[in-house]
Amino acid sequence: MSIRILPESEIVKKSGALYTPPLLFASPKNLYQRRAKRLRDLAQDNPFADYLNFAALIVEAQAKVLAQMPLPEDMRLKADSPSHMPLSVHNWQRDPIWREYLHALLAELKPQVNLQAAAAIEALEKSANTSLENLADQLLQQEYAQVGTDKAVFIWAALSLYWLQLTQQIPHNAKAESGENLHLCPVCGCAPVASIVQIGASQGLRYLHCALCETEWNVVRAKCSNCDQANGLNYWSIDNASAAVKAESCEDCHSYLKILYQEKDPYVEAVADDLAAIYLDIEMEEKGLARSGLNPFMFPAENI
Repeated sequence: MSIRILPESEIVKKSGALYTPPLLFASPKNLYQRRAKRLRDLAQDNPFADYLNFAALIVEAQAKVLAQMPLPEDMRLKADSPSHMPLSVHNWQRDPIWREYLHALLAELKPQVNLQAAAAIEALEKSANTSLENLADQLLQQEYAQVGTDKAVFIWAALSLYWLQLTQQIPHNAKAESGENLHLCPVCGCAPVASIVQIGASQGLRYLHCALCETEWNVVRAKCSNCDQANGLNYWSIDNASAAVKAESCEDCHSYLKILYQEKDPYVEAVADDLAAIYLDIEMEEKGLARSGLNPFMFPAENI
């Protein structure tokens, strides 16, 4: 991995206008509120409005559980945690508290969802702890067909809530060692939802947004975010050339990932805008391109 998180002993305050932070960490205080509002705003006049509003319900439940059940302060990372992917989905020994988050989310959502979602919730409520842990393992190992999309959205919401809070405990400084092999999150190793070309202090810089821990990491715009190739990049949109959401495809690896432009719309949000533009995914699939990212509300029906 080419982004290394610095231990406290190596952290030196960066200054100067030319410094580009390799990592941007999410703020739990406003992440869910902003996402839920964006989902509901995008649901207006959208053919997938019902599902966008369903996703907003889950995000609002995440915000409530976060406020009511914050991660205990004594649940700290080890001092010798690795600087590369310290919260790797393959190596991190997750705490059972994530199941408490799951049950709290299910209890909050059950009175608000339709019959199909309620049936999935009841099935999860009745599942033994060992079964839930197995489902979580399969989900994190991309064995989506073994979990089922109806259950996956709830399990992922709980896991993400847990991982998001863990990221607040690691040093929020990092060093970019190279620009290669950045197709997965440097913190947890999960795939990105989409990339965002930012405004403000990070004007014009592209950051990929992690689908699990919500961390963003800088990747230059002139190459494929999946295979690092610089040639054969194409950009697609449904509405017009100035659209705030496009699909960036690569002729070399035959994959695509959505790219969001804050200069076109300062309110774009990775998860919400990616989900609302599902029609663009349909267009890309018709072109024979495979999605390289993962949206926590749009799991593939088959394993990848």
